[in-house]
Order: sequence, then C-alpha cells, then structure tokens
Amino acid sequence: MTNHENVQCSTCTCGLCCTKIQNFGVTRNKFEILKNVDLHIHCGDLTAIIGPNGAGKSTLLKAILGEIPHTGELIFLDAKSKRTGRPLLGYVPQKLDFDNSSPMSVFDLFAAARTGIPVWLSRSKHLHQSVKESLGKVQADHLIDRRLGALSGGELQRVLLALALEPVPDLLLLDEPVSGVDQNGLQMFYKTVSDLRTNYDLSILLVSHDLNLVAQYADRVVFINNKTVESCGTPKQVFTDKRVIDTFGIDWTNQLKNEKGGIE
Repeated sequence: MTNHENVQCSTCTCGLCCTKIQNFGVTRNKFEILKNVDLHIHCGDLTAIIGPNGAGKSTLLKAILGEIPHTGELIFLDAKSKRTGRPLLGYVPQKLDFDNSSPMSVFDLFAAARTGIPVWLSRSKHLHQSVKESLGKVQADHLIDRRLGALSGGELQRVLLALALEPVPDLLLLDEPVSGVDQNGLQMFYKTVSDLRTNYDLSILLVSHDLNLVAQYADRVVFINNKTVESCGTPKQVFTDKRVIDTFGIDWTNQLKNEKGGIE
C-alpha cells in the first residue's frame, strides 16, 4: 500500500452503484478530527472501518448521516436509475437507550416507527404480518412479541438491524453494532449482515473492533489513523500493512489463511 496520507479506496468497480465520499473533513471546537478522507463504497460490498480508539471512525459515520458538519462531498451514483444524489441511509447505533422495565414489545417499536397512531389503539393483522416479514430478513421474526427489555444484546441488535432496513437503504451504516455481544451473537450478526449484502445488493459500512470477523466477512477494509485513511484494500492487504500491525500489536502476515478466510 502507498505511504501517501490520502489513500483512496476505489478499486472495486461493480458498475451498478457507488457512494463516493470525497475529501471529507471534520473539525469541532477548532480541533481537526478527520481530514482528506476519500472512500468509494460499492453496492454488494461490506466495507469495514478499523482503527485505534479516538481515530474518528464513529465521527465519520455521523458526518455521513449529516448529524455533524463536515467539509467535502458525499455523492451517490446509481446506474440502476432509481436514485441519484444523496443515498437513502440506514443506521444501526452501538446501543439503544431505553427503560428495560418498559412493556414495549418489538412489534410496538416497529409500529411506532411506521404509523402515527398510538400502538394501543390499533394492532391490525396486516401490520403484524408486515413487521414479522421485516424481522424475517434478519432471522428474528420469532421475536416480534418479545418485550424489548427481555432481549439479549444480540437479539436487540438484530431487531435494530431489521428496523434500519425499512425501507431497504442504498447505504447501511453500522457503528460497532455488536459491542458487548457474546461470541455466538457476534458470529450470527456478521453472518446476517453478510447475507443481507448479497440478498439486497447493499452497500454496507461497518465500524468494528472485531478484527477476526472483519477478516472473515469484509470485502474491503479501511484503516483510519492520524485523522485520515492510512490503508485500504482487501482484508489480506490491510491486515498485513505494517502500520496496521504496529497499531494493533499483532502480526497477521502468516496467520491470514486467505482474503476471506479469517484469522486463525
């Protein structure tokens, strides 16, 4: 990989759609957090963002969402001729803050997001079936009547993932969505996200510290450090980059089985 500070991640050319992040920068309270960030995210690709704590990974997602001011441009190109301009975004946060003792169910959460009618006034069979089908996209339809506070961390994140897919977005942003989830839940979540990428031709941008699962499931990896993109490419290319090895203190050179095979 090049040692140039401004690395572009643009080698994938699916020919269908592309979200271009060009020269993104974020400065808050006169402190520069990100600069010269260039990414090309293609449909059907799972792109993972890795980096040390405080590198600006979550800040980048918030800038893409439009939650914080930024410089640079975000351009969506759609060769399918459905939409060109700004992509339709879906978002799954690190966690959902709510009262665990609340009686709200998974169905209630979806109903509140979809209708302006108080949930207790209407519970149509059509809406119930529609929500169940949405949850089925992430193998979570059996959770529809479960109380939110009774869900495990992995179950809650799958529910939030299903909610982010209504409607199916052009670009799905996942900000460390399985923080605190056990190993079985981690594996299931990554497998589900990987399947969604294929089934719905989604562009997915995932911030993660789960490097083994990133190596196993990601199509491309972006390493953010020192306020910008320092390395970008396939998992094998990025995880054998000296800057990545030095940052995480692990040498994957002889451990990567292949570009999609994970780390032994």
